[in-house]
Amino acid sequence: MSAAISLRLPERLAQELEKLAATTERPKSYLVRKAVETYLAEYADYQIALDRLRDKHDATLTGPELRKQLGLQGSL
Repeated sequence: MSAAISLRLPERLAQELEKLAATTERPKSYLVRKAVETYLAEYADYQIALDRLRDKHDATLTGPELRKQLGLQGSL
């Protein structure tokens, strides 16, 4: 099942979308759907990263600490 959504784009963005659709021979709706899917996946990853950053029980390592744990003390 799918849902119809209407949106307004600034003229410049609409032109870029039109050009990309012509270049890739894909419908604009396909490109917009893929863009939204990508954004939502990246936003979910971003939220996970923020949650981990704010978790006071989740240890944080500095670069030198990580290199030491990985046995890369002399590397950089």
